[in-house]
Amino acid sequence: MTRPVVAVTADATTVNWAIWGDVPVSLLPQAYLDKVTAAGGAPVLLPPLAEAVEAAMAGVDALLMSGGADLDPALYGAKREKFTFPPHQARDAAELAALAVAERRGIPVLAVCRGLQLISVSRGGTLNQHLPEHAPAVPGRYEPRTLRVEPGSLLGNALGDSPTVYCHHHQGIDRLGAGLVATAWADDGVIEGAEAADPSAPFLAGLQAHGELGEDTVPLFEAFVTAAKAGAQR
Repeated sequence: MTRPVVAVTADATTVNWAIWGDVPVSLLPQAYLDKVTAAGGAPVLLPPLAEAVEAAMAGVDALLMSGGADLDPALYGAKREKFTFPPHQARDAAELAALAVAERRGIPVLAVCRGLQLISVSRGGTLNQHLPEHAPAVPGRYEPRTLRVEPGSLLGNALGDSPTVYCHHHQGIDRLGAGLVATAWADDGVIEGAEAADPSAPFLAGLQAHGELGEDTVPLFEAFVTAAKAGAQR
């Protein structure tokens, strides 16, 4: 069959581009698109435009929720703390809408970093707004970390028991959202991965690390695209 279509959430910012300055753009690091393509999928960007999400999601087979800036703490009933970045409410709203469509349609969802946090928050979870020991020593540089993963879980079957992943986060899950179970942890016990608690539920998994990077996460993307392909064939 043709490649399953994977919507990948994009960020919105301004860039200097060729002779143009301060150009508003929707963008995404190429690594996400490369990882999906290598796994057999056909990635398409999903811009943070909440009013267009319903229509855009109608023709896709899976949703990949990318990393990015901190969620608005108001989404989990908290006030913004000192080290939390200013909210990007348009992106929050668009991604919550995309997730709702994906869950309603029962299509596979894979979440990276911020994406995992958003899934948990959408189900009533909360976040620790600053974990200084997890913040990168050099901003903009991903740091390798070995995780402990639950054997036999969705993440465990794809990643093995102790994958090396690449992290860049200063926030993490505090209370996990309903219907989710933690299946990966850092060495200090911070949740680094979660998935649907019901193993019979559609593919739903999130990794706090940047799974678009590194070799150990390749099988996770392959499992995600395989699930998308199976759903598209039904």
